[in-house]
Amino acid sequence: MRRREAIAGVASAGVVAGAGALAVFGVPSVDELTGEDVERDPLEIETVDAPGSEAGHVLVPAADRPTFVDIFGTWCPPCIEQMPALAEAYERVGDDVLFMSVTNETVGETGSITEDELVEWWDDNGGSWTIGLDPTAELTERYLAGGYPTAAVIDPSGRVRWSDDGVKTADELVDRIEDAIAAQDP
Repeated sequence: MRRREAIAGVASAGVVAGAGALAVFGVPSVDELTGEDVERDPLEIETVDAPGSEAGHVLVPAADRPTFVDIFGTWCPPCIEQMPALAEAYERVGDDVLFMSVTNETVGETGSITEDELVEWWDDNGGSWTIGLDPTAELTERYLAGGYPTAAVIDPSGRVRWSDDGVKTADELVDRIEDAIAAQDP
């Protein structure tokens, strides 16, 4: 094999691998590339009247404390599996952060699930903290780490302090939330 062909082959493999990484992981944000704080405008999230939650709106991230967001789907078996750890984490640190779960499912009479079905799912699975709706998937797009469920801890400026998908233990969740609280304290 000629030297040019070998170099071209290696370069082509690099391009294909890079394109594959972009397809799987997306384009990194500025803060992922530089580690710099990137302030993001808060998103207004509608909340639902359910156990531990009141109908209304909250801003994500909260302006005065870190925000913990669990992104879930009622159709997602690992999301159900995650609920006991979320309940334990909420009991341990829920007063120190805005602690909420958010779904981007279409909720309503013409949606994939009615609000009554969502509230029933929430109650059946032990939800007792704020539950929010993300019908435009803007919050999901901003914070989803790859799959469901995703947990994210966001500081008041909007910088993600930690984010990961998959089922987590209560200890893992609490440790990450406490790290964000400690980073905020002077």
